[in-house]
Amino acid sequence: MSLTDYQGRTPARVRKAPVRVKLERINCDVGKLLPPNGEHRLWIERLKAALGGTASIDFVDATLFQLQAAARLPNSGVSEIAVNAALAMIEGEQPRGETECAIVVQMACVHSATMAILGRLGGGHGGDRHILAAATAAGRLSRTFAVLVETLRRLRGGGDQHIRVEHVHVHDGGQAIVGSVNTRTYEVER
Repeated sequence: MSLTDYQGRTPARVRKAPVRVKLERINCDVGKLLPPNGEHRLWIERLKAALGGTASIDFVDATLFQLQAAARLPNSGVSEIAVNAALAMIEGEQPRGETECAIVVQMACVHSATMAILGRLGGGHGGDRHILAAATAAGRLSRTFAVLVETLRRLRGGGDQHIRVEHVHVHDGGQAIVGSVNTRTYEVER
């Protein structure tokens, strides 16, 4: 596959393929996550980098377990495709540190849950109550995703913005200045 667009141009930023896992099923709910190409040490380092540059193998293991628990497709067990999609989303956000990574992992899990519920809605299965409950859940999950995105943006953006509003009266014939005013007195030599 070529890295050029339909007009033959090369994109300015070429991203390497995201880190992936191979899933060896233990049962329908749990699988053993393995490196897809057998290079365990390189795979662990790529996972650490993708998960916020963590130095903790325990953080990597816990995150993979959480992703696996959230990566169940409707009417089936854990999905290798869903785990790899979540990892791609996480790596694409390039979290910096474990805190940002935790937010991004939640974003990936909420997205997965939202899409699973929306998939059920598309089939129209169940009565009106089930459809209403699913639509309500999808709406809440969508809002949760938006809150997580905003939280990540604020965390990355740094401090809060402060806006000060003052009430000023300007009477007939008066003048007002809007903005910062620096008053300095200069002495003129005579």
